[in-house]
Amino acid sequence: MQWYAFHVVVPLALGYLLGSIPFGLLLTRAAGLGDIRKVGSGNIGATNVLRTGRKSLAAATLLLDALKGFAAVMICAVFGPTAAIAAALGAVLGHMFPVWLSFKGGKGVATTLGVMWGLSWPVGAVTCAAWLLIAALFRYSSLAALLSIVVGAIVAWILLDWRVATAITALVPLVWIRHHENIERLFKGIEPKIGQRKANAGGPTA
Repeated sequence: MQWYAFHVVVPLALGYLLGSIPFGLLLTRAAGLGDIRKVGSGNIGATNVLRTGRKSLAAATLLLDALKGFAAVMICAVFGPTAAIAAALGAVLGHMFPVWLSFKGGKGVATTLGVMWGLSWPVGAVTCAAWLLIAALFRYSSLAALLSIVVGAIVAWILLDWRVATAITALVPLVWIRHHENIERLFKGIEPKIGQRKANAGGPTA
């Protein structure tokens, strides 16, 4: 029971608390831009922050959302791989469903990338490279996010222990479910492309 607490429960809780920090909301409020949840898609991630026209804030949100996932994994990794995995899952869930915001958070892309880097930097690097390539080819942030994490999961099964690969794979459906509106718009051909500002478009958030 004590092993389970220190290797699963505590890391999961710590990961959740770190992941639930709404950097997009905090940064936009600090910049005097009001509540980011009343802008664009209403989400707290970097893509929606970009709709404020403040690229620096969007970049900071992206970086901090990734770093909180990375930090959760690295802090808990001292207790072993199981604790690192639990922290990774907790961080992504915390970002997507933060208790402080009535469980209405972001879509988890940046935080997922952060925990991938924490669990395995090669997997994180390949996933980021895949995102950049797909985004450059098709100009859809949401499509790049959806496909790149699948690439990351495949690479994880090639390079990593089955437990870590399973954890990374488990993040894929979570991110896809959070992007269900984007997927619907992609099929309809009405998903906004990168750089296309649309006030009421519920684009992807990190």
